[in-house]
Amino acid sequence: MRFVSWNVNGLRAVAKKGFDDIFAAFDADIFALQETKLQEGQIELDLPHHRDYWSYAEKKGYSGTAVFSKREPLQVVHGLGIAELDTEGRIVACEFPEFWFVDVYTPNAQNGLARIDHRMAWDDAFRDFCKGLEAGVVPDGAAASSPKPVVMCGDFNVAHNEIDLKNPSSNRGNAGFSDEERGKFTELLDAGFTDTFRSLYPDREGIYSWWSYRFNARANNAGWRIDYFLVSDSVADKIEAASIHNEVFGSDHCPVSLEISF
Repeated sequence: MRFVSWNVNGLRAVAKKGFDDIFAAFDADIFALQETKLQEGQIELDLPHHRDYWSYAEKKGYSGTAVFSKREPLQVVHGLGIAELDTEGRIVACEFPEFWFVDVYTPNAQNGLARIDHRMAWDDAFRDFCKGLEAGVVPDGAAASSPKPVVMCGDFNVAHNEIDLKNPSSNRGNAGFSDEERGKFTELLDAGFTDTFRSLYPDREGIYSWWSYRFNARANNAGWRIDYFLVSDSVADKIEAASIHNEVFGSDHCPVSLEISF
């Protein structure tokens, strides 16, 4: 199966930059988006082979996630089940017979780590949520599930290690490369999940998924790898390919993909 994830940083804008053609070229079984920045009814897409599932932020023009799937899920969950963390449309989780697919847009800690406490609470709750799905535990209001592996993807808003960004020394302690955020990502991996790209390319440098719009960052490849596919360790041996598609433009992020057999 082929999965694709892309932070589009505003789907309505990317729709004017060839989104339909990019989507078709990937021909993904599941295509996940983050930062859609819209509300229900604000866009029409012609994707006849995929069903669509959306989570919207209460705040207009902010955050938001979406999943497009060729197969109909058994059920779809739109939040962690924690009211104070579920107002920004940051989760779409789809259950299939073989696995859970979780699309996430992790909160940014913001300049000066102004939102770090919220971010830490999110990271803990998200880790518990994914481990719960893996064990067959779902939020209140969802249908019962059985234990099964988890495939998660999205913009995790953290470069895990120095190899994952161009300028680690000057960014140490900043949002996205703070000890706190990096530590929580380590905790997520240690809980039983595999970073699919790093599992295949442990030493590959200079491969990033996000570039600032400032200072010609993309032209200079001064980027960060903050978009990931993670899978339960139990299915890590089924990974066939993990790629970062930095040839695709339209957003300040590029798509990432995973091919895995179930």
